[in-house]
Amino acid sequence: MLCAGLLGLIAGCGSGDEDAPPPPDYAKKLAGSPAPLAALHEQGNELLSGGLDAYDKRIESLKGFPVVVNVWASWCGPCRQEFPYFQQASANMGKKVAFLGVNAEDADDLAGDFLADHPVPYPSYTDPKAEIAGEVGGVGYPRTVFYDANGKLIQTHSGGFPDQASLDEAIQQYAVEGRSG
Repeated sequence: MLCAGLLGLIAGCGSGDEDAPPPPDYAKKLAGSPAPLAALHEQGNELLSGGLDAYDKRIESLKGFPVVVNVWASWCGPCRQEFPYFQQASANMGKKVAFLGVNAEDADDLAGDFLADHPVPYPSYTDPKAEIAGEVGGVGYPRTVFYDANGKLIQTHSGGFPDQASLDEAIQQYAVEGRSG
């Protein structure tokens, strides 16, 4: 009974996505992307298995492009609140910047339901035991990880971004310019 009450409280508080704008038209915005980025877009909204090894191989395969990784969970209110910012950033910058997700400590069915309602043009790696999340550093959720075009981890940002401009500025500074904070 306590669990049901807590779940009801969690579900009712701070989901932050009730008034989210609709996602962009990704196909139109991202048409003509370079092959490595187009491959990400083809896997948009998918949950990928393979753990840390698959994640590391994907980061390696994206050398030549800055990479932004959103570590999230469907049950995380701040993750849900900032998700529209990643929808917009990936649509606006996805021809030059690689975006990936890591769905940490979450159930695949709940994550899949969330993605069905909040589509993104990039895949998310499942991370039920937070192995990827632990490897990239930072604490809590959400977390955003920035790699430069050489595949070097430049910055891990713990916590949600308060608005679109803050996320866009961080992407420019850490991923595109490769300057650590």
